[in-house]
Amino acid sequence: MTETPHPGSRPGEARPYHEAAFAQMRVTDAWRKHGRRLVWGRGQCLAILDDGCDLTVPEWRVRMPWGPKVIAAWNSFDSNEDPTPVPPGYHGTSVGYPSSLNCNGVQGIAYNDFVAQVRCVTVVHLTQDESATMAAALQWVIDRREELNITAVNLSPLDDQRHREPVPTAIDAKLQALRRLGVWVSAPCGNHNYTDGISWPACQPDCFGIGATVPGRHEAHLDRFSNTDLLVCAEATSSSNAFAAAGAMVLREAIEQCGYPWRRLADTLPDAVMEIFRRTGVPIHDPQTGLDFRELDLLAALDRVFGEG
Repeated sequence: MTETPHPGSRPGEARPYHEAAFAQMRVTDAWRKHGRRLVWGRGQCLAILDDGCDLTVPEWRVRMPWGPKVIAAWNSFDSNEDPTPVPPGYHGTSVGYPSSLNCNGVQGIAYNDFVAQVRCVTVVHLTQDESATMAAALQWVIDRREELNITAVNLSPLDDQRHREPVPTAIDAKLQALRRLGVWVSAPCGNHNYTDGISWPACQPDCFGIGATVPGRHEAHLDRFSNTDLLVCAEATSSSNAFAAAGAMVLREAIEQCGYPWRRLADTLPDAVMEIFRRTGVPIHDPQTGLDFRELDLLAALDRVFGEG
């Protein structure tokens, strides 16, 4: 497979993946202020668990100065390294763009990261119980965490139901293990404007549930409930979740760089990252649910860690 060479751009030398959302999350402000201080995911790997990825597209053939964008792939159905989507699968090829794109002058949030593409469900909007192949994919992440330096997991599948409480399944022990190992795992809450529950697996313990705000307005929309952990600006919660996972990687980098005492906040690094996002996020009161949420503000989170805000 021919790789697409990449010169290694810096913040400000390329366009943001989503200009309105990046402005609302203050990602572009963070690039301007901390662009040369941070390496924006370089050296970390994001595992994307979805319904398969076409690795022949230019976005995933990129070779950065420090290595290929995609450094590993897995198919938990066939236990091989071919994550190619099989109809009706379609979603996994593009879901990593918001977090990791670094191609043709366009950048995601953690644009210098590595990616591992994992096919673990037949289609992202689940129509049946596929927790067994999802659990196998999460075990693959656990087994290769140190080798690949996987620090975050975008767990993209969702069942489009209204869950107020967790639903015990085969993935729970894997999620718990990853949390204890310090790996961020998050999933989208759903896109149906439900206000009385969120999708599985976003509702599970040790998986952060990511909801959304309207681009251009600090206003909650799409699926949310009291078990939503964070709102992130996007038109769909799959993008919100991708942004959140990338933001977690960038904040982790800042924490490690300056030796921030995160254990004062939580027992695990992912929980501490979420706590910083909540403490620095934009307060959002949602009249439809009567609930108060926090919306991701990446610059404010970075400034807090660097002692500048």
